[in-house]
Amino acid sequence: MHKALVIGIDHYADAGCLYGCVNDAHSMRAALERHGDGSVNFDVRLETATGEPTAISRGELKDAVEELFRDPAEVALFFFAGHGHIESSGGYLCASDCSRGDDGLSLTDVLAYANGSPARNKVVVLDCCHAGFAGTTTPGSDRADLTEGLTILTASSAEQYAAEEQGEGVFTKLFVDALNGGAANLVGDITPGSIYAHIDQSLGPWQQRPLFKTNVRSFVSLRRVQAPIPLRDLQRLTELFPEPGYMLLADADHRQAA
Repeated sequence: MHKALVIGIDHYADAGCLYGCVNDAHSMRAALERHGDGSVNFDVRLETATGEPTAISRGELKDAVEELFRDPAEVALFFFAGHGHIESSGGYLCASDCSRGDDGLSLTDVLAYANGSPARNKVVVLDCCHAGFAGTTTPGSDRADLTEGLTILTASSAEQYAAEEQGEGVFTKLFVDALNGGAANLVGDITPGSIYAHIDQSLGPWQQRPLFKTNVRSFVSLRRVQAPIPLRDLQRLTELFPEPGYMLLADADHRQAA
Protein backbone atom coordinates (compact mmCIF):
# COMPACT_ATOMS: atom_id res chain seq x y z
CA MET A 1 0.00 0.00 0.00
CA HIS A 2 1.26 3.46 -0.96
CA LYS A 3 -0.36 6.31 0.95
CA ALA A 4 0.31 10.05 0.86
CA LEU A 5 -0.76 13.04 2.91
CA VAL A 6 -0.61 16.18 0.76
CA ILE A 7 -1.05 19.53 2.53
CA GLY A 8 -1.19 22.95 0.87
CA ILE A 9 -1.86 26.09 2.95
CA ASP A 10 -2.40 29.47 1.31
CA HIS A 11 -4.64 30.95 4.02
CA TYR A 12 -3.15 32.29 7.25
CA ALA A 13 -5.19 34.24 9.77
CA ASP A 14 -2.31 36.29 11.19
CA ALA A 15 0.66 35.59 8.91
CA GLY A 16 0.91 36.69 5.30
CA CYS A 17 -1.19 34.58 2.95
CA LEU A 18 0.48 32.60 0.18
CA TYR A 19 -0.67 32.04 -3.40
CA GLY A 20 0.94 28.90 -4.76
CA CYS A 21 0.80 26.25 -2.04
CA VAL A 22 -2.69 24.96 -2.83
CA ASN A 23 -1.76 24.76 -6.51
CA ASP A 24 1.35 22.81 -5.50
CA ALA A 25 -0.73 20.37 -3.46
CA HIS A 26 -3.09 19.69 -6.36
CA SER A 27 -0.16 19.17 -8.74
CA MET A 28 1.48 16.76 -6.32
CA ARG A 29 -1.70 14.75 -5.88
CA ALA A 30 -2.20 14.48 -9.63
CA ALA A 31 1.35 13.19 -10.09
CA LEU A 32 1.20 10.68 -7.24
CA GLU A 33 -2.25 9.12 -7.70
CA ARG A 34 -1.44 7.09 -10.81
CA HIS A 35 1.52 5.64 -12.65
CA GLY A 36 2.31 6.69 -16.20
CA ASP A 37 0.18 3.87 -17.60
CA GLY A 38 -2.86 4.97 -15.57
CA SER A 39 -2.69 2.24 -12.93
CA VAL A 40 -3.30 3.18 -9.30
CA ASN A 41 -0.25 4.37 -7.35
CA PHE A 42 -0.71 6.38 -4.12
CA ASP A 43 -3.90 6.66 -2.11
CA VAL A 44 -3.72 10.43 -1.58
CA ARG A 45 -5.39 12.40 1.21
CA LEU A 46 -5.46 16.03 0.09
CA GLU A 47 -5.96 18.88 2.57
CA THR A 48 -5.87 22.50 1.37
CA ALA A 49 -6.54 25.86 3.01
CA THR A 50 -7.74 28.46 0.51
CA GLY A 51 -9.65 30.69 2.95
CA GLU A 52 -11.19 30.85 6.40
CA PRO A 53 -13.78 28.08 5.75
CA THR A 54 -11.03 25.61 4.83
CA ALA A 55 -8.40 26.75 7.36
CA ILE A 56 -6.16 23.97 8.71
CA SER A 57 -5.35 24.25 12.41
CA ARG A 58 -2.16 23.06 14.06
CA GLY A 59 -4.12 20.31 15.78
CA GLU A 60 -5.58 19.09 12.49
CA LEU A 61 -2.15 19.13 10.84
CA LYS A 62 -0.60 17.22 13.74
CA ASP A 63 -3.35 14.60 13.79
CA ALA A 64 -3.12 14.05 10.04
CA VAL A 65 0.66 13.55 10.10
CA GLU A 66 0.42 11.19 13.07
CA GLU A 67 -2.28 9.15 11.29
CA LEU A 68 -0.23 8.92 8.08
CA PHE A 69 2.72 7.31 9.82
CA ARG A 70 0.67 5.05 12.08
CA ASP A 71 0.16 2.15 9.66
CA PRO A 72 2.64 -0.40 8.20
CA ALA A 73 2.35 0.87 4.62
CA GLU A 74 4.89 0.04 1.93
CA VAL A 75 5.39 3.79 1.40
CA ALA A 76 4.08 6.65 3.55
CA LEU A 77 4.72 10.06 1.96
CA PHE A 78 4.11 13.45 3.58
CA PHE A 79 4.11 16.61 1.45
CA PHE A 80 3.73 20.08 2.93
CA ALA A 81 3.59 23.44 1.15
CA GLY A 82 3.09 26.53 3.29
CA HIS A 83 4.93 28.80 5.70
CA GLY A 84 7.90 27.48 7.63
CA HIS A 85 9.57 28.99 10.69
CA ILE A 86 12.89 28.52 12.46
CA GLU A 87 14.31 29.87 15.69
CA SER A 88 16.65 28.76 18.45
CA SER A 89 14.15 26.19 19.70
CA GLY A 90 13.86 24.48 16.32
CA GLY A 91 11.86 24.45 13.07
CA TYR A 92 8.09 24.51 12.58
CA LEU A 93 5.46 23.95 9.89
CA CYS A 94 2.93 26.77 10.15
CA ALA A 95 -0.78 25.94 10.12
CA SER A 96 -3.51 28.48 9.28
CA ASP A 97 -3.94 29.50 12.91
CA CYS A 98 -0.26 30.21 13.60
CA SER A 99 0.55 33.72 14.75
CA ARG A 100 4.12 33.43 16.07
CA GLY A 101 5.73 30.63 14.09
CA ASP A 102 6.74 28.56 17.09
CA ASP A 103 3.06 27.74 17.61
CA GLY A 104 3.18 25.58 14.48
CA LEU A 105 3.85 21.85 14.19
CA SER A 106 7.38 21.15 15.31
CA LEU A 107 9.63 19.46 12.76
CA THR A 108 10.98 17.48 15.69
CA ASP A 109 7.49 16.02 16.15
CA VAL A 110 7.19 15.25 12.43
CA LEU A 111 10.53 13.45 12.58
CA ALA A 112 9.43 11.52 15.66
CA TYR A 113 6.28 10.28 13.92
CA ALA A 114 8.25 9.28 10.81
CA ASN A 115 11.08 7.64 12.76
CA GLY A 116 8.63 5.65 14.84
CA SER A 117 6.44 4.59 11.94
CA PRO A 118 6.04 0.88 11.07
CA ALA A 119 5.86 1.87 7.38
CA ARG A 120 8.66 0.29 5.37
CA ASN A 121 9.53 3.51 3.55
CA LYS A 122 8.87 7.00 4.88
CA VAL A 123 9.29 10.04 2.63
CA VAL A 124 8.96 13.63 3.89
CA VAL A 125 8.80 16.37 1.24
CA LEU A 126 8.73 19.99 2.44
CA ASP A 127 8.28 23.05 0.23
CA CYS A 128 8.52 25.81 2.81
CA CYS A 129 11.06 28.28 4.10
CA HIS A 130 13.75 26.88 6.41
CA ALA A 131 12.65 23.31 5.64
CA GLY A 132 16.25 22.10 5.64
CA PHE A 133 16.12 21.98 9.43
CA ALA A 134 14.03 18.82 9.17
CA GLY A 135 15.92 15.83 10.50
CA THR A 136 18.56 17.81 12.39
CA THR A 137 18.80 17.76 16.13
CA THR A 138 19.47 21.46 16.82
CA PRO A 139 19.69 24.63 14.70
CA GLY A 140 23.12 24.91 13.10
CA SER A 141 23.83 21.19 13.50
CA ASP A 142 24.85 19.01 10.54
CA ARG A 143 23.80 15.82 12.31
CA ALA A 144 20.64 14.09 11.09
CA ASP A 145 18.83 11.44 13.11
CA LEU A 146 16.96 9.20 10.66
CA THR A 147 15.84 5.63 11.22
CA GLU A 148 16.25 3.14 8.40
CA GLY A 149 13.77 3.69 5.59
CA LEU A 150 13.36 7.44 6.07
CA THR A 151 14.08 10.00 3.36
CA ILE A 152 13.68 13.79 3.59
CA LEU A 153 13.66 16.18 0.61
CA THR A 154 13.35 19.90 1.24
CA ALA A 155 13.03 22.96 -0.97
CA SER A 156 15.83 24.85 0.73
CA SER A 157 18.36 24.81 3.54
CA ALA A 158 17.51 25.79 7.10
CA GLU A 159 18.68 29.35 6.40
CA GLN A 160 16.96 29.86 3.05
CA TYR A 161 13.53 30.89 1.84
CA ALA A 162 11.52 28.78 -0.63
CA ALA A 163 10.60 30.69 -3.78
CA GLU A 164 7.28 30.86 -5.64
CA GLU A 165 6.99 31.83 -9.30
CA GLN A 166 3.77 32.37 -11.25
CA GLY A 167 1.55 30.79 -8.62
CA GLU A 168 3.58 27.66 -7.88
CA GLY A 169 6.59 26.71 -5.81
CA VAL A 170 9.85 26.40 -7.72
CA PHE A 171 10.76 23.23 -5.82
CA THR A 172 7.38 21.53 -6.25
CA LYS A 173 7.25 22.35 -9.95
CA LEU A 174 10.58 20.57 -10.44
CA PHE A 175 9.49 17.72 -8.14
CA VAL A 176 6.34 17.12 -10.19
CA ASP A 177 8.33 17.37 -13.42
CA ALA A 178 10.62 14.66 -12.04
CA LEU A 179 7.63 12.45 -11.15
CA ASN A 180 6.19 12.92 -14.63
CA GLY A 181 9.29 11.36 -16.20
CA GLY A 182 12.09 13.88 -15.88
CA ALA A 183 13.86 11.69 -13.32
CA ALA A 184 13.01 8.24 -14.70
CA ASN A 185 15.74 5.62 -14.99
CA LEU A 186 16.19 3.22 -17.92
CA VAL A 187 13.30 1.02 -16.82
CA GLY A 188 10.95 3.92 -16.02
CA ASP A 189 11.25 3.96 -12.22
CA ILE A 190 11.44 7.29 -10.36
CA THR A 191 13.12 7.24 -6.95
CA PRO A 192 13.70 9.91 -4.27
CA GLY A 193 17.37 9.95 -5.23
CA SER A 194 16.70 10.57 -8.91
CA ILE A 195 14.15 13.27 -8.02
CA TYR A 196 16.72 15.09 -5.90
CA ALA A 197 19.33 14.86 -8.66
CA HIS A 198 16.84 16.30 -11.16
CA ILE A 199 15.98 19.24 -8.88
CA ASP A 200 19.58 19.86 -7.87
CA GLN A 201 20.74 20.00 -11.50
CA SER A 202 17.84 22.26 -12.51
CA LEU A 203 18.51 24.96 -9.92
CA GLY A 204 21.40 27.37 -10.43
CA PRO A 205 24.10 28.08 -7.82
CA TRP A 206 22.49 31.43 -6.93
CA GLN A 207 19.06 29.96 -6.25
CA GLN A 208 17.64 28.11 -3.25
CA ARG A 209 19.41 24.81 -2.74
CA PRO A 210 17.38 21.66 -2.08
CA LEU A 211 18.50 19.26 0.63
CA PHE A 212 18.38 15.48 0.62
CA LYS A 213 18.74 13.32 3.73
CA THR A 214 18.22 9.59 3.73
CA ASN A 215 18.89 6.34 5.56
CA VAL A 216 17.94 3.54 3.19
CA ARG A 217 19.52 0.36 1.86
CA SER A 218 17.87 0.80 -1.51
CA PHE A 219 15.60 3.45 -3.01
CA VAL A 220 11.92 2.75 -3.40
CA SER A 221 10.18 3.68 -6.66
CA LEU A 222 7.64 6.46 -6.11
CA ARG A 223 6.19 6.29 -9.63
CA ARG A 224 6.62 4.37 -12.89
CA VAL A 225 6.46 5.84 -16.36
CA GLN A 226 7.16 4.48 -19.81
CA ALA A 227 10.80 3.47 -20.04
CA PRO A 228 12.89 5.63 -22.40
CA ILE A 229 14.29 2.43 -23.90
CA PRO A 230 12.01 -0.60 -24.37
CA LEU A 231 12.88 -3.44 -21.99
CA ARG A 232 13.25 -5.90 -24.86
CA ASP A 233 15.99 -3.70 -26.33
CA LEU A 234 17.81 -3.54 -23.00
CA GLN A 235 17.65 -7.31 -22.70
CA ARG A 236 19.37 -7.66 -26.07
CA LEU A 237 22.48 -5.85 -24.84
CA THR A 238 23.98 -9.10 -23.56
CA GLU A 239 23.48 -10.59 -27.00
CA LEU A 240 25.03 -7.66 -28.83
CA PHE A 241 27.88 -7.34 -26.33
CA PRO A 242 28.67 -10.91 -25.15
CA GLU A 243 31.81 -9.95 -23.20
CA PRO A 244 33.43 -6.87 -21.64
CA GLY A 245 35.26 -4.70 -24.15
CA TYR A 246 33.37 -6.10 -27.14
CA MET A 247 32.92 -3.58 -29.97
CA LEU A 248 29.89 -3.61 -32.23
CA LEU A 249 30.52 -1.62 -35.38
CA ALA A 250 27.77 -0.02 -37.46
CA ASP A 251 28.28 -2.70 -40.13
CA ALA A 252 27.31 -5.99 -38.49
CA ASP A 253 29.65 -7.87 -40.86
CA HIS A 254 32.70 -6.16 -39.38
CA ARG A 255 32.42 -6.92 -35.68
CA GLN A 256 35.56 -7.49 -33.71
CA ALA A 257 36.58 -7.90 -30.13
CA ALA A 258 38.56 -5.07 -28.55
